Amino acid sequence: MADKFHHEAIYRGANQMARLAHQSLTICGAGALGSHLADNLARQGFQKLRVIDRDRVEEHNVSTQLFGGADVGSWKVEVLRQRLFRATGIEIEAMRKDFTDRSARSLLQGAGLVLDTFDNSASRRLVQEQCRALQLPCLHVGLYADYGEVIWDEQYRVPNDVGGDVCDYPLARNLILLVVAVASDVVVRFVLSDVRQNWSVTLRDFAIRPWEG
Repeated sequence: MADKFHHEAIYRGANQMARLAHQSLTICGAGALGSHLADNLARQGFQKLRVIDRDRVEEHNVSTQLFGGADVGSWKVEVLRQRLFRATGIEIEAMRKDFTDRSARSLLQGAGLVLDTFDNSASRRLVQEQCRALQLPCLHVGLYADYGEVIWDEQYRVPNDVGGDVCDYPLARNLILLVVAVASDVVVRFVLSDVRQNWSVTLRDFAIRPWEG
């Protein structure tokens, strides 16, 4: 009987799948980007996942994040842990903690590759500072309205926060999934070929372009 990664294994080969399984990933944030990235990467064969998030699922998360109506009120990382175990048999490291000046270093310690999907400037800046201090490779994944970007830390500048409620801004689900697909492929290419690619994505003109700083 074919195993759960059968199609990926045919596409990539056994040696490449073993490399993906061995690579540790730390995802900062379990929102629109982080939750779907965790799910997508786990289904591609990554088996060492740590996810950091302090929030509970809210009703407005259902349309843009991996969670469903029955998950409202539950901790995001715990729902992710259960969902990914049921889907793939992988037990992720669910870190239900605040990402602060005091906790950041310990939360990132031992990470092989850090994926920053936080939705605020302060947390993104802290991820950048700690990854640079710990000399960890870091990929920043972000979006707003109809624009998304996937940028390695060497080229990344932390954007200013959007005014108003950080959760109250225009966002299309199709953009989320498109950016997640691009980011997932960037991660795979880095792990398998040590290539770092930067991309920008715009939904209205349905364009994926090399990012130009």
